[in-house]
Amino acid sequence: MVQRAGQGTLQVTDRPLTILISLEANEAELQQVQDACPGCEIRVGPRVKKRHEELPVELMRGAEALLCEFPPANFDQFDQLRWIQLSSAGYTQIQHLPILEQGIRVTNGLGNFDLPIAEWNVMMMLMWQRDMLTQLRNQTNATWDRAPEFQSDLFGRTIGFYGYGGIARATARLAQALHLQVWAMTRDGTVKARERVYCVPGTGDPEGNLPDRVFAPEELEEFLGGVDYLFVTLPLSPATEGLLGERELQMLKPSAVLINPARARIVDEQALLKCLREQWIRGASFDVHYAYPLPPEHPLWAMPNIILTCHISGSCASPHFSERIYDIFAHNCGAFVRNEPLMNELSDSQLRGC
Repeated sequence: MVQRAGQGTLQVTDRPLTILISLEANEAELQQVQDACPGCEIRVGPRVKKRHEELPVELMRGAEALLCEFPPANFDQFDQLRWIQLSSAGYTQIQHLPILEQGIRVTNGLGNFDLPIAEWNVMMMLMWQRDMLTQLRNQTNATWDRAPEFQSDLFGRTIGFYGYGGIARATARLAQALHLQVWAMTRDGTVKARERVYCVPGTGDPEGNLPDRVFAPEELEEFLGGVDYLFVTLPLSPATEGLLGERELQMLKPSAVLINPARARIVDEQALLKCLREQWIRGASFDVHYAYPLPPEHPLWAMPNIILTCHISGSCASPHFSERIYDIFAHNCGAFVRNEPLMNELSDSQLRGC
């Protein structure tokens, strides 16, 4: 049974799961959930887009599963909630909630963003490799210039991933097709297979076989000094905030490019500004920022050796975003009622640290 908000009275019946969806949903997506969890009651409410927004209490009462981007401000009105499926990969939006105290399980949208961000990563490499910033300026100024730097190809370059999660693995798959050397830096110098983490079939590196070299933290200088393109692909945490400072940025070679689709604050802001002003490296690309929106007066806007995009690499406005979220959610609905392991489930330690 599917019940949309404002379309009649909700009925309490003997169903295996009562689901509240606080995202846009088309009929095919709702049917996908219904097929995965036969007999469930699906309630479709308004999308909560901001932390202060509430959901109708009559939709929340009796709901056992919640699909959302942000939990509602009146979260305490849930009386039977047992599981939250977030559409985002990040989960700091639930940090103030009594998740552990109430025994609520949480799964996220990890893996949904990997492919579009990998495409953005490749686009950034190609832009720097062919110096498209200068070529676009030349076009604006009607300047004919066939300089050698516009004709450099990526073949054989070395790319490094600081962290080898889903985004890195999806990018590594594309990099393999471009005949690039793939390096990875991990916490223990190993790359493991990923289990129960969403991955679009035929993409990424779920088995962890693609890196040509894997480095441990004590090999940081060799790792950073050898890459042509460094990708920041770590989650932000107290341990990773400011991880790349002046010391680390100076380990990069002058021709290297720093590409950050993860979180800005993993790179120390003042160190980045100094690095770009003094041209320690060729340049940087950031899809993530130190403030949202980045103020017009922020010095990064005026720097000629950085490409800034407005946190769009994950392409959450793409129709594929919704398709993949409902793939994850439908799979987890079926697993939840069968008491099987969930995909993308957050651990207690992750929930404590969020």
